[in-house]
Amino acid sequence: MKIEKIVQYSPDELIARLRNVTMLKRPDIYIYKKALISLEYISTECLYPAQRYVLIQEINKVRKLKWELAQHGVDLFALNGFIKIWFEDAEEPIDLLPPIVEESIEKNGKIVNIINDGMHRIYLARLEWVIPQVVFVRGVPKEYPYYAYPNPDQWTGIELVDSLPEGYVKKWHRIEDYHSLYRNFNSAFDNVGAPRPRFENKKS
Repeated sequence: MKIEKIVQYSPDELIARLRNVTMLKRPDIYIYKKALISLEYISTECLYPAQRYVLIQEINKVRKLKWELAQHGVDLFALNGFIKIWFEDAEEPIDLLPPIVEESIEKNGKIVNIINDGMHRIYLARLEWVIPQVVFVRGVPKEYPYYAYPNPDQWTGIELVDSLPEGYVKKWHRIEDYHSLYRNFNSAFDNVGAPRPRFENKKS
């Protein structure tokens, strides 16, 4: 699948929209309204994943997306705002934001930069020795932390897998009703987190 059109939005527009992101189960709560939000280049060595795996097929899709974007003059690892992408044969465009990283203060007092969204892109940046541009959010209300704990061993033990077996522990959730801590990025953007196109050649 090929990209037909890209529209670029500025960092100011990105940050303004992020302030309108609500909680999935509490649309009255604007999780980033009063937070400090900035675009930063942060080494993957300073980021902590919560997700304990990377899917091979997904990281291949992300790499193909990177190559497709490059043909349009866009660097996947330096969006400088966000972009709206129209794909050939797709019904609707998608919004692509930089990976979202939140500063999280854990119970032992350690301050951790936890990956909220964009794990596969950040892992790809790690594989390719790139320092990625991310959205860095500080000052999230303490009562609404990211829904899973950061991996205590950071990148050690992150598995690159074809598929996940039944019962696989994807993340270690903070609370039983962890969905109540989800940030709903689609409350301020279009089709964020929607299934990514496969980028295969069209069959005749």
